[in-house]
Amino acid sequence: MSINFSRRQFIWYSSTVFGTTLLLKACSNNQTSTPTDAGGEANFKIALVLPGAITDRAWNQSGYEGIQLAKQELGAETAFVEKVSQVDQTEILTDFARKKYNVVFSHGGQFDAAIEQVAPQFPNTFFIAVNGAIQGKNIAALRIDHLQASYLCGIIAASMTKSNKLAYIAGQAFAATQEELKGLELGAKSVNPNIKVTSTFTGDWNDAAKAKEATLALISAGNDVIFQWLDNASPAVLQTASEKGIYAFGNTKDQLELAPKAVLTSAVKRMELAIAYIAKLAKNKQLKGDIYKIGLEQSHILSLGKFGNMVSADIQKKVLNVKQEIVDKKITIN
Repeated sequence: MSINFSRRQFIWYSSTVFGTTLLLKACSNNQTSTPTDAGGEANFKIALVLPGAITDRAWNQSGYEGIQLAKQELGAETAFVEKVSQVDQTEILTDFARKKYNVVFSHGGQFDAAIEQVAPQFPNTFFIAVNGAIQGKNIAALRIDHLQASYLCGIIAASMTKSNKLAYIAGQAFAATQEELKGLELGAKSVNPNIKVTSTFTGDWNDAAKAKEATLALISAGNDVIFQWLDNASPAVLQTASEKGIYAFGNTKDQLELAPKAVLTSAVKRMELAIAYIAKLAKNKQLKGDIYKIGLEQSHILSLGKFGNMVSADIQKKVLNVKQEIVDKKITIN
């Protein structure tokens, strides 16, 4: 079962985040903080497990900002561990559960198997698979509708390419990245059925050298627009694209400023708002073992970022019209 959020449910968190700047501080791999001024119950405990660094200005930072927002608004005690490798996932999830954390967010689809292994042992802890594809008695998934966002980017890419060859780069292949890849291809082929889309997975969300190497290989193969989903490694793709005179897309955060000559737009995913809302459901004992999915109708969560100067007004108008048709359910992507 999937649950689609209503705009009204999110509006409180949206107004909070727009009025507050979350300042990131230098930290160790494991940092626990207890609220002192939120006026909430200090015994509500939220943990976050991250595959990368909270300073990546992308996916991991959005997760960190989410639990900071939950701390501020719910008075929660929060803790996080960053740069968690695949082999350490079950150990860290188990450790938080043993410490009686009420909710543990695992920030990436690569944690699904570890959650399914650990969750049945700790029925009093709710495990949230952010970008996951799993659910259970004490397991919920929080998903972005990646098909929708990448579909729009596919339209832009097909309108900008000269070679009719597009590429997709991500750290790992799992449900969310495969969904995003599919949306890119569907959107591009809605403009030109002869478009070819190539994908590559570097095996590491943060290795800039691998990202650059993969980008150069794709450019050498004739791809002139690249959609990337990486963390610390994303600037390597965007800046390499800029150096080689091709186009690219930002992801999660609005990344136009990282390579303004290359970035056409970004698939912006305000995960911090969604995470804070899920935490509120958990605290109010309203969280269910379902898949919570967010689409373009939640424009303050999922949207396109600023357009690069190279994207014409006509292309911008076209893609925004398609976006509205998706929201109005005149276009269904599957």
